[in-house]
Amino acid sequence: MNLPTEDNGRYSGILVHPTSFPSPYGIGDMGEGAYGFIDFLEAAGQTLWQCLPLGPTSFGDSPYQSFSSFAGQPLIISPDLLIQDGLLAEEDVADMPKWDDTHVDYGEAILFKTRLLRKAYEHFKQTPILLYVEEFQAFCKKEGSWLDNYALFMALKDAHDGRPWSQWEVPYRTLEPLSIEIARQELADDIDYYRFVQYIFYKQWAKLKDYAASKHITIIGDIPIFVALDSADVWADQQLFNLDENGFPTVVAGVPPDYFSATGQLWGNPLYLWKNHRKDGYRWWIRRIRHQLRLTDMLRIDHFRGFEAYWSIPYGEETAIHGKWVTGPGTDFFDAVIQALGKHLPIIAEDLGIITPAVEALRDHYGFPGMRVLQFGFDNTAENNYLPHNFIRNCICYTGTHDNDTTIGWYAQASEDSRDKVRRYMNTDGSSVHWDFIRAALSSTAKYAIFPLQDVLGLGSKARMNIPGVAGNNWAWRFQSKDLKADTAAHLRSLSLLFGRTGGRS
Repeated sequence: MNLPTEDNGRYSGILVHPTSFPSPYGIGDMGEGAYGFIDFLEAAGQTLWQCLPLGPTSFGDSPYQSFSSFAGQPLIISPDLLIQDGLLAEEDVADMPKWDDTHVDYGEAILFKTRLLRKAYEHFKQTPILLYVEEFQAFCKKEGSWLDNYALFMALKDAHDGRPWSQWEVPYRTLEPLSIEIARQELADDIDYYRFVQYIFYKQWAKLKDYAASKHITIIGDIPIFVALDSADVWADQQLFNLDENGFPTVVAGVPPDYFSATGQLWGNPLYLWKNHRKDGYRWWIRRIRHQLRLTDMLRIDHFRGFEAYWSIPYGEETAIHGKWVTGPGTDFFDAVIQALGKHLPIIAEDLGIITPAVEALRDHYGFPGMRVLQFGFDNTAENNYLPHNFIRNCICYTGTHDNDTTIGWYAQASEDSRDKVRRYMNTDGSSVHWDFIRAALSSTAKYAIFPLQDVLGLGSKARMNIPGVAGNNWAWRFQSKDLKADTAAHLRSLSLLFGRTGGRS
């Protein structure tokens, strides 16, 4: 595929996570609803699909807190495709709970999907289809560098009733070789189950990605700069993180007070021990980026500013207020990545929040496009860089992100001064403000324009995906197939054609 980082074109697309797709199984998946969304993108003249991180979620169901930076999310595996492959039977899905098609109940979905995946694994072990066995073995060999540790980590978690690895017995916590080898033998079947689940995830994702490519859709992935403490990443490579002898972090990640929170955001992720990454040429990070760029065509790096400087908070603090800025790896890191992966990295820099000239210089040195969020441009009446007339070309204009309210929800709660500025700036009465924002994004000089699906559908605050700093009831929004209307696609296509963003489609 000719990536839209390699030319002077103009592109637009939609932000939505697979968990939001239509599906009869309680949570969006890679089945019919995913393919229907790709078809909607094509009909709407769009060339970009942006999703959130695709890893297996841990506590809080956040895509930004995952058990692995390399593994895929089991919850978005499609049971329908497993039935087609002969790995599930119709009766296996007959006793489903009654789902809410507009909201994910993660507790129920996890129990139901896990039961189905266990059944599929048992069917797989009994299958006479040699092709599946050969594919599985080839997958395990190809992905062994991360898959072996991940599968063992998850099997050990199960054996410890889901407790974090920092609460395991010392030999497992410190990866004592003899104990680890015994665990591999005793937990062999559970380990193979987790390998199988990843084999299925990657098989289904590859087919979906190929389908998107056939429709000339570029997929933009998302990679959090930090990883979860309770993850295979940290457990297997403890020397790469700021941890004490018991596996607890000494300092953790977050951001100081900002637009989203008066006390900052205390994320709690362990911080990297960058000197150890530097010693081995940032090998772990290079593997991570290379791997993610196999899953998607482009990659948004969340909290890009952390490579220049990051907010370090002493472990045990209740808020992010008492942190300090610490210098990150900067150009040394990106030079190493470029040397390994090539000069033209298809990377987007999430450069929101407290951005200094040094962060901008790092971003611009490598030509990474940054982000401009239209809602931020109208939060007050002052002149600012989030207004379209101040955009540089090499950026992505968003109406909002997964962390923002929907445009309709934002407008309803904005001050009258802000609403007045929107009306005057966009020459509108505000009655269809979501389309006003989409039009402003499309007409801007930004190379890329992206809008959450909620804005395309004209939804209010109830459809918000995430409220930063709030632990519960996030990441749960879903849409239904009937929401993707032909007239909506036609209107979006006409606007995209008007502003030259359809990738050569007429």
